[in-house]
Amino acid sequence: MKVSVDQDLCVSCGFCVDNCPEVFSWNDEGKSQAIAGDVPEDLEEATRECIEGCPTEAIKEL
Repeated sequence: MKVSVDQDLCVSCGFCVDNCPEVFSWNDEGKSQAIAGDVPEDLEEATRECIEGCPTEAIKEL
């Protein structure tokens, strides 16, 4: 599984960074970004929760 964060939709709420910091972090613009590459299998459920919980639907599974 791979994910991306649409920078135009991200409002920097911190939901994904707070709930899954192994996958999401802040970029230089203060918006969320996803790790490059595949999400580790043991973090897929938490990552899906972040996708579902994103208030602007900025996180997409690729």
